[in-house]
Amino acid sequence: EVASEMFCETTIACEDESYRSLLNTLFETVYFRCKIIKNVTGVEACGALKNVIGIGAGIVDGLGFGDNTKAAVIRLGLMEMIKFTKIFLGSEDKSVFFESCGIADLIATCHGGRNRLLGEAVVKSLKDIRLLEKEILRGQSFQGPLIAREIHHYLKSMEMVDQFPLFVAVHRICVREMDPRNFLDCLREHPEHM
Repeated sequence: EVASEMFCETTIACEDESYRSLLNTLFETVYFRCKIIKNVTGVEACGALKNVIGIGAGIVDGLGFGDNTKAAVIRLGLMEMIKFTKIFLGSEDKSVFFESCGIADLIATCHGGRNRLLGEAVVKSLKDIRLLEKEILRGQSFQGPLIAREIHHYLKSMEMVDQFPLFVAVHRICVREMDPRNFLDCLREHPEHM
């Protein structure tokens, strides 16, 4: 889209204020708007965690559910992203989630990203993730399953698995420990609904 000069936004994280105007000069155009913020950790977390939620969005697409179900995945996923960054990264600043790197990129990922494609494929096929990568991405890799595995490992070691049911369900579906048809249970019983 950027190469086609369609309007796009990005968030660039840079702690050193002296580089901000340089970065803006280098990247910003009339069709590519840049917002430069200090919260490097928050931008990095958003860039990683959105991929797990993208798989969840693809799972509901693969199961044939509609926009409202996907919206629930996005909302609950965003809540888990915020909670995760607060607990594990010590970030109290929620404003990063309202930048392009946050909710905007999460929505784009959940509607058209590679990890969304994987979520849909996991429902329709019993093939291993690596084989699906070869077929769908032709050599590239999906980031979502790797991130979901790391999150799950960390949550398990901290005995906090039940506090992040969407992250955990995506991991379990990717490693074939959970039937994708049971994914909605993690939405119905999510702590945000209690």
